[in-house]
Amino acid sequence: MTLNCAIVDDEPLALNLLESYVNKTPFLKLSGKYSSAVQAMKELPEQQVDLLFLDIQMPELNGLEYSKMVDPHTRIVFTTAFDQYAIDGYRVNALDYLLKPISYVDFLQAANKALQWFELTQKPAEEIDSIFVKSDYKLVQIELSKIMYIEGLKDYIKIHTEGVAKPVLSLMSMKAMEELLPATRFIRVHRSFIVQKDKIRVIDRGRIVFDKTYIPISDSYKQSFQAFLDKRS
Repeated sequence: MTLNCAIVDDEPLALNLLESYVNKTPFLKLSGKYSSAVQAMKELPEQQVDLLFLDIQMPELNGLEYSKMVDPHTRIVFTTAFDQYAIDGYRVNALDYLLKPISYVDFLQAANKALQWFELTQKPAEEIDSIFVKSDYKLVQIELSKIMYIEGLKDYIKIHTEGVAKPVLSLMSMKAMEELLPATRFIRVHRSFIVQKDKIRVIDRGRIVFDKTYIPISDSYKQSFQAFLDKRS
């Protein structure tokens, strides 16, 4: 698989360095490089870009602001000299965050994360047996068969799996997780909960029971949940 990528950085040295890294990475193809987010905003939509290496601190339009305008298909790796932007980077669902000066080893690791992401998401949903989520600045692979339910907590989610007392904590939205999971296996039952259909064992007074945890079924999702039950009752 080859990923089309672009670079946005207002520092000429950083722009040239990242271009050299792209050119010696076999599975990356450079579609464009831009010295400002404003320039990229005008020219990038004409290109099909899978991966964007994006500086954060730039004049006129910074990288965090611009990242919200790019095609949802495009994965973003932030590149910056300032580590205080790390949490902001994950809040906009960046794939990785590289701190300048950037070594080729760190660059390649981020590029490989992107490659894994696209290889995973391009498989048909019914064939996916695991997902990758960001947790503690790492990509963690989780087998779908072990997930019991996902709990939403503001900007974070908790992924509760069988046989593991501590859930996996990830900085992503419930909407993003719902889109990642195959609908044939998972169902959303509440603004804050997604459950795996085959893991449901007990329903007690309108709540799904997992051991000592009671998951409510909200009015917004009762119709779809009842349709699921009708197919299995």
